[in-house]
Amino acid sequence: MNEQKQDDVPDTAATKGVSAAKTGRFASLRNDPKGWLVAILGIGAPIAFLIASVGSGVGLWGWQAGLGAVPIILLVAIITLLIAIVGVILDRRKGRKTRWPLLGLGTIVTVGFIGIFMNSAISIATLPAIHDITTDLADTPEFIALTLRADNWDNIPGADDSEMRGMNPRQRWATVHQDAYPDIRSVRIDQPAPAVIEKAKRLAEDRGWEIVSVDAAAGHLEATATTSLFRFKDDVVIRARAAENGAASIIDMRSVSRVGVHDLGANAKRVRQFLSDLSGTTTAASQ
Repeated sequence: MNEQKQDDVPDTAATKGVSAAKTGRFASLRNDPKGWLVAILGIGAPIAFLIASVGSGVGLWGWQAGLGAVPIILLVAIITLLIAIVGVILDRRKGRKTRWPLLGLGTIVTVGFIGIFMNSAISIATLPAIHDITTDLADTPEFIALTLRADNWDNIPGADDSEMRGMNPRQRWATVHQDAYPDIRSVRIDQPAPAVIEKAKRLAEDRGWEIVSVDAAAGHLEATATTSLFRFKDDVVIRARAAENGAASIIDMRSVSRVGVHDLGANAKRVRQFLSDLSGTTTAASQ
């Protein structure tokens, strides 16, 4: 009888322990709501960005929806940083001790996340909204196996610029391209054109590009590069023309984004890096 009564008595020590743990967690939230808010929002912003980009890349939603979420996520990160800064200022003015563990964590993550987008913001502000980059503006390498996007010459900047009045979209593109990327030029390599194309094929494969077409004898290669997060696809064509009776080659390259208006300088960066690796020491060809 006594044993039965003893079994019916609740384990008050264990119950108190659980209650104390719950009370401790709620007390921590009550005592440091600012820290929790900054930590949750600060860590949540990059997670939301990864979800938006990866979801777009695997086809859960369109790339427009994925990109459209980025400004909102970035705004949340900026607001989070402002909350942290204002919170610290108010603590100092009121003579309160700032609780740093959660606040510091959230602030560091937020600053790092915003910093990642600084290069993109600078690119948007300083580079023209074009997505087709080539080393030869007068005689651009043409796609044969791949198809140039139908809207490639739509939305070219400069339509309202008095200095470009009367120019068609392709002429405006060439003008703003030359102003923004004067260093993107044909290069000369002291190797026959077929050998250069074979080397270009190996470099493209090393980069994980999809080789669509390659004709070493004709000095022509086409491939598709895919970005890491949003899985954007950019089409690339490389042209090698014989020089000095075939002992050397003049190499031209073109990189075009399949979607979007502003490439944030990504295609120019791809052309620079690829030609640098292809030639070892890149030498600009005489124009």
